[in-house]
Amino acid sequence: MSETDNSPARRSIGATRNPASQEAILAAAEAVLLENGLNGFSIEAVAKRARAGKPTIYRWWPSQAALLLDVYHSRKHINFIFPDTGNVRDDLRAYLSGLLKTWREHTSGAVFRSLVAKAQGEPAALAALSAYMADRRAQSGEIIRMAQARGEVRADADPELMTEILASFAWGRLLTDRLEVSDTDIDAVVDAVLTGIAANPSA
Repeated sequence: MSETDNSPARRSIGATRNPASQEAILAAAEAVLLENGLNGFSIEAVAKRARAGKPTIYRWWPSQAALLLDVYHSRKHINFIFPDTGNVRDDLRAYLSGLLKTWREHTSGAVFRSLVAKAQGEPAALAALSAYMADRRAQSGEIIRMAQARGEVRADADPELMTEILASFAWGRLLTDRLEVSDTDIDAVVDAVLTGIAANPSA
């Protein structure tokens, strides 16, 4: 719907999020960000587009960063169960290629890039992003923990650090708009990590 739509404004139901209002606000936030860029993103613009009150938005999302994180969560198409093929190399390849593909083919890449940009100058945004990434590291580290249980990876390897190395490669490609990555490049990155942590590197 356009910003000039004459239909009634959506009503909040207090601290409990109204699902229809929440979706409208998330969709509006995504649209405002993609159309106006980060410099043109504001809660006022989101409220106008979503036909919602600014107090409602701030009650549900205390900052722009919190709102953008929820947009990312709802749009990123990356809430997949981390791969468990029974082979650590295949798991890591699927993890890295899936992350890059998601950012490349969906608006989530632009949203996440904006979040990273906001975090550079806003302590609240940095705190929100840091908390989110700590959770993601714990989840992705499960790939290495499963490999350790199978005896594929050394027991002294740090699971979260290993997957963070892969994620850092993806971040660099996202922030420099180089998300078209070949299978050969993905294999090279994964092999570089595994060379240092494989239980039997020569195998």
